[in-house]
Amino acid sequence: MRFWDSSAIVPLLCLEDTTPLIQSFYKEDRDVLVWILTRIEALSALCRLRREGVLSTTEFGEAKKRLKELAADWTEIQDWSATRDRADRLLEVHPLTAADALQLGAALIFVEERTADFGFVSLNAMLAEAALKEGFHVLGSPTPGQALGDG
Repeated sequence: MRFWDSSAIVPLLCLEDTTPLIQSFYKEDRDVLVWILTRIEALSALCRLRREGVLSTTEFGEAKKRLKELAADWTEIQDWSATRDRADRLLEVHPLTAADALQLGAALIFVEERTADFGFVSLNAMLAEAALKEGFHVLGSPTPGQALGDG
């Protein structure tokens, strides 16, 4: 099992430059762990891609279908209070957005702060760096300063 942030989910839904890399991680371990609002973040990214003309109406519909199928099988971290408390600390020590701090906070809750050898899949450079500093084994290929797939 690995934690997947929304930036890593989007390439599983629609074709991006990082899709082959992300698909390889998914094929290695299909047991996907996410925070409770990942589906909304992924849908937001798909809507942005449609508005920008990157996805056609047909591609958007297919991507939404894949999101629904993927979400039916993933595990969601739903502890809002504990996640919020972790995010409070993370915001003070890492340059993260609120949503990214909540994602990382949720992952920390799941592993009960024991991050060694637990995979964290992300294409968001700032989030990946914070996850690495928190002790996670980070998989992905983020470009510094860029959060691929974010809505």
